[in-house]
Amino acid sequence: MTTVSAETNEKGGARVAVQKFGSFLSGMIMPNIPALIAWGIITALFIEAGFLPNEALASLVGPMIHYLLPLLIAMQGGRMVYETRGAVVGAIATMGVIAGSDWIVAQFNAGLPEGADALGEVHMFIGAMIMGPLGAYVIKQLDKLWEGKIKSGFEMLVNMFSAGIAGFVLAIAGFYWLAPVINALMDVMGTAVRWLIDTNLLPLTSIIIEPAKVFFLNNAINHGVLTPLGVTEAAENGKSILFLLEANPGPGFGVLLAFTIFGVGAAKATAPGALLIQFIGGIHEIYFPYVLMKPALLLAVIAGGATGVGTNMVFDAGLRAPASPGSILAVLAQTASDSYLGVILSVVLSAAVTFAVASVILLSSRRRDLAATEDSFSEAVAKTEANKGKSSSHLSNLSAATAVPAQKITNIVFACDAGMGSSAMGASVLRKKITSAGIEGVSVTNKAIAALPGNADLVITQQQLTDRAKAKEPQAVHVSVDSFMNAPEYDDVVALVRESEAQQGGPSSGAGSDQAGGVATDTRVRSDSQILTLSQVRIHAGSASQDQALTEAAEILGSAGAVTEDYLAAMRDREATVSTYMGNELAIPHGTNDAKSAVKASALSVTRYDGGVDWSGEKVTFVIGIAGVGDEHLEILAKIAELFADESEVARLKQASSEEELLRLLSAVNKG
Repeated sequence: MTTVSAETNEKGGARVAVQKFGSFLSGMIMPNIPALIAWGIITALFIEAGFLPNEALASLVGPMIHYLLPLLIAMQGGRMVYETRGAVVGAIATMGVIAGSDWIVAQFNAGLPEGADALGEVHMFIGAMIMGPLGAYVIKQLDKLWEGKIKSGFEMLVNMFSAGIAGFVLAIAGFYWLAPVINALMDVMGTAVRWLIDTNLLPLTSIIIEPAKVFFLNNAINHGVLTPLGVTEAAENGKSILFLLEANPGPGFGVLLAFTIFGVGAAKATAPGALLIQFIGGIHEIYFPYVLMKPALLLAVIAGGATGVGTNMVFDAGLRAPASPGSILAVLAQTASDSYLGVILSVVLSAAVTFAVASVILLSSRRRDLAATEDSFSEAVAKTEANKGKSSSHLSNLSAATAVPAQKITNIVFACDAGMGSSAMGASVLRKKITSAGIEGVSVTNKAIAALPGNADLVITQQQLTDRAKAKEPQAVHVSVDSFMNAPEYDDVVALVRESEAQQGGPSSGAGSDQAGGVATDTRVRSDSQILTLSQVRIHAGSASQDQALTEAAEILGSAGAVTEDYLAAMRDREATVSTYMGNELAIPHGTNDAKSAVKASALSVTRYDGGVDWSGEKVTFVIGIAGVGDEHLEILAKIAELFADESEVARLKQASSEEELLRLLSAVNKG
């Protein structure tokens, strides 16, 4: 028994490690896909064989693919490890690898006999994916060595020279040591792919790629191998078949079409909507639960994938650049000018073959599925999320749409890390929706995850916190949201409450009328002072970084006597765990649950940044800092939620010309 458990953990650990590695590679590549698309458009239009040949503009093609794209990837990888400082050092180090590769190629070509084919440039995508994060890691560790040891006034000097020297050393190392290794590796991988193509074995890669997609192991293959090789091939030939090995939407379309026609239960009901999201939206992960529901369907997607690859080989079809997301629209947009017939046929035929095989599998078990007392689809959705290693809004939507609660839903709990901010506002928004829907007898409350009562019927959390909530409330229905303000999942929750009510019979009378659609906690506002005063409201014409905005919020709360100086660190810890972005240009930073000792009184800070704040990738105009003692701030947050849920009210708040006017528009928060 012990041996089996150890093996299981080891396999799970290996799978998670591959997923994390693939996700890291994806994190470097995906933000730079727009640059790859731009390069693809310029190539398609302006090279000699393009739609609009232009020798001058075609001169962009080489520098973009050889320098710009690798450096962008390196900077993104460095930024992921050590923010801007890491990005700069990572880019310097990558330039050394690029120059080193060019020098090796030039020396090789200089020694060739006259008339021999010259060796082409090696585009350092893999070098960028190594040196970008490595450079950032090195400077991060160096900074730790003298952190707190530099005399005041010399910090900038040390920071600038340490990063410059580190970049210099890494660039030299990349030039002499890493460049030869990367060149050799690219040659080996390129030779292997050419051998698969020459021997007509490339379709067999679907045996690896299609199952890897379903288990979220494909990113390491796609971004670590296929994208670098595909870009190199596209730079030489104007297109690459490698971009279509993983991105073809045909197999997913075929599976979902089979479920639409021959499926049963929740899988059949949700398949048409999932088909549209997968084929047009390019979100392939949405079909994975359908395959996991019947693992034999892996044969269907492998057969479909191999058919698509074979079709592209027959027609010598390819894409100019990666198609991301894997939508039919993105695929067609990147299709080379001579490849439309092959690419379209590859999608159609792969979908047809997948549909045919999947239909046979579904029909062979249809009688058993119809007789089953339990629908296994929700379990398959949960398994897919577990394979991914994190929550997905698309998969969560499937869960919300298909989960059939065993009991009537009367107790809904919003949970966040601290239970003082985002969850309170989310509860207010949903409470209003439930009341508007005429539903009675449903309590909507908010709590910290650590304080979940264990008897909730439905728990709503941000995606990063769902697994923790499931551990505390395993019997509840769980819904994950991207933000608490205007999450589309709220409509699904209202429908789910109605469904549970209809199945269990009539509205609940278990909850007291004072709790119907209300909060089960004491939300009285303190009467001795106002929680928001003019001194706590600020308007800035410019922009700020997220950390600057956090610092200002903490400073305002500290000046109001609401928090100690330790609160800023707690606010940063909260953002590191999960973003406090709420939607509608609002963020509500606050401390973690462990920071209660740093809160002396309830207070709010309101800062409007007209130039905006990049808040974990989202644009924020209003930053409302929160400090709360007990529950006395919850009613205030409910009122703020009502304001910011209304886009017209947000527009009025943005137009306020002074702090006094902004406070007046927010004055409801001080009325108990």
